[in-house]
Amino acid sequence: MGTSVQVTPLCGVYSESPLSYLVTVDSFNFLMDCGWNDLFDPAILQPLSRVSSKVDAVLLSHPDILHLGALPYAMKQLGLSAPVYATEPVYRLGLLTMYDYYLSRKQISDNDLFTLDDIDSAFQNVTRLTYSQNHHLSEKGEGIVIAPNVAGHLLGGTIWKITKDGEEVIYAVDFNHRKERLLNGTVLDSFVRPAVLITDAYNALNTQVPKRQREQEFLETILKSLRAEGNVLLPVDTAGRALELVLMLEQYWAERHLTFPIFFLSNVATSTIEYVKSFLEWMSDSIAKSFEHTRDNAFLLRNVTLIINKSELEKLSDVPKVVLASMASLELGFSHDLFVEWASEAKNLVLFSEKGQFGTLSRMLQADPPPKAVKVTMSKRVPLVGDELQAYEEEQNRLKREAALKANIVKEEELKASRSSENNVPEPMAIDSGSSHAPSDGASSRFFGYRDIVIDGFVPPATGVAPMFPFFDNSAEWDDFGEVINPNDYIIKEDDMDQAMHGTGVDLDNKLDEGSTHLLLDATPSKVVSNELTVQVKCALAFMDFEGRSDGRSIKSIISHVAPLKLVLVHGSAEATEHLKQYCSKQFYPHIYAPQIEETIDVTSDLCAYKVQLTEKLMSNVIFKKLGDYEIAWVDAEVGKTNGVLSLLPVSSTPPTHRSVLVGDLKLADFKQFLSSQGIQVELAGGVLHCGEFVTLRKVSDSNQKGAAAAQQVVIEGPLTEEYYKIRELLYSQFYSL
Repeated sequence: MGTSVQVTPLCGVYSESPLSYLVTVDSFNFLMDCGWNDLFDPAILQPLSRVSSKVDAVLLSHPDILHLGALPYAMKQLGLSAPVYATEPVYRLGLLTMYDYYLSRKQISDNDLFTLDDIDSAFQNVTRLTYSQNHHLSEKGEGIVIAPNVAGHLLGGTIWKITKDGEEVIYAVDFNHRKERLLNGTVLDSFVRPAVLITDAYNALNTQVPKRQREQEFLETILKSLRAEGNVLLPVDTAGRALELVLMLEQYWAERHLTFPIFFLSNVATSTIEYVKSFLEWMSDSIAKSFEHTRDNAFLLRNVTLIINKSELEKLSDVPKVVLASMASLELGFSHDLFVEWASEAKNLVLFSEKGQFGTLSRMLQADPPPKAVKVTMSKRVPLVGDELQAYEEEQNRLKREAALKANIVKEEELKASRSSENNVPEPMAIDSGSSHAPSDGASSRFFGYRDIVIDGFVPPATGVAPMFPFFDNSAEWDDFGEVINPNDYIIKEDDMDQAMHGTGVDLDNKLDEGSTHLLLDATPSKVVSNELTVQVKCALAFMDFEGRSDGRSIKSIISHVAPLKLVLVHGSAEATEHLKQYCSKQFYPHIYAPQIEETIDVTSDLCAYKVQLTEKLMSNVIFKKLGDYEIAWVDAEVGKTNGVLSLLPVSSTPPTHRSVLVGDLKLADFKQFLSSQGIQVELAGGVLHCGEFVTLRKVSDSNQKGAAAAQQVVIEGPLTEEYYKIRELLYSQFYSL
């Protein structure tokens, strides 16, 4: 029976909306990404809310809002409680991204969808994995193996491979095959005939100019504005593609010895770069080799200044400068404020490096033609004063009194309950009332209402092991000045310390940007004041694609090379999705799916896999041969049943004779050196190895197979001379014989 696989999109199909998909493998539910957008519309998450309680594991692919932005909200409000898996950079940079969005939103809104505590709580569930690390799930997921692989889009970005009974499900969205300054290209083309490939059609209709040409145009556009005394605003994400742009500008400024200031502005800019410095093993080979040779970290920035407060820019108000500011959508954050300030100056430039999210200000400005005026909302948090402050303080005092009164009521109810449990004994011990001394009213008042115990008699407590009189602490609850003493008010609890350190914007090593600390620890009562503005857009607007995704031509080539048995298309506009679907169906695939939101499709493989056990009687006759670090052998058996379980049993007749098989992989360049060491004249030209005078060797692929699954054969040709047999013998010596 084959492994059952179903795919249900929850968001991000036939559109460029956030990514979130439910993938079920043999009743085990994976949530592939948990994205949101900069508009933070809860309506987008309605499909997720209907299945969140059924999710068994969450796999995150990239550290940006579109892939993990809804994780804190889903765990707080939607009942999502499954363990989360991600790479170390996705975990750490994703956490900083959520901090940045929270701090930016706090400045413009009092309606917090989630708090810093919710962010910390959500990311505490993350299990970090390294690339190519096989993680075996347990309990309900027994037999399922997950492994992250290089995506090439963002630092730590992941292509997830899910394996069950030898069948592979590949989740590959937002990948990039090109090698860049920061990252190596994806390894998606190394997969061989997976059972299911889930990939996106985001760039299916896009074509890209050569990398060098794009970078040259990008940098020249920036310098043109700077030399015209204008400022350049680059709206970027918190810790994603912004890192590639920072490296590009840093390198170009150093090569040209430019003096125009560059700023990277976000609430967590310094923390982001500090963490990135420790992720060299996740970066490109060139960065790793440079560090090995010179010990020079690529993110020891000399031309880019990290700032966390817009006031730093006011000191250089008259100096042309480049500012990379979050957020990329221009809906909130520092980029929104700078756009409002700079848009009315014709000499300034707003340069977009990625396509804006649908419905945002950046997407509106990228329209052709762009609007000449836009309406924006300017919000600012200001302290309360006068009557508002007095009303706020009165309200807080009222809430405190109500809380104290409620606590006292609860305490009294608990006390009454304990008394009733102690008095709930069938036959209390009787005391002669005539010999008992009833206390006076003054004496009874000291017992705070326990007079009935003295009069009616003594009863043992329900939990007591022996009869005893109850004890009441009659010490005063107030000091000499009449103030109530509560010892708990003077105790610093460990939970409060943890909350202060981890729940108020502290990053993972207790490093916190000074500006963020001030914002979070400021207890001054405040409110958000908003006003509508009409901004006259006179500045220059430009868009250049630095999203770091493969273009349409490359996507088609990679899919053709991987050649999955079944293909599922997600995340792309309706036009791009249909275009890629039609192309793939005409070229090579009969099984292509493009489901709608909440439409469940069954992509179970047509291949059937069965589990069988090898019996001891069979294995005792098997002869193994060494193959590198492994041992292999021929097995001739018959399928039968042992105790109701499928088993391989020894064949009842004489097994057939097996032909010799050569196992291994030959590289012609290595074989050339080997033949030269044996005194044979050899030359490698055009992929063909010319040995001696007449013998040639070449590698050919099996025409019956396609893609990476095609097996290669070594063909030796030439007259049957002594030289031919000598070269053939040397060729066979390079393989393992079975």
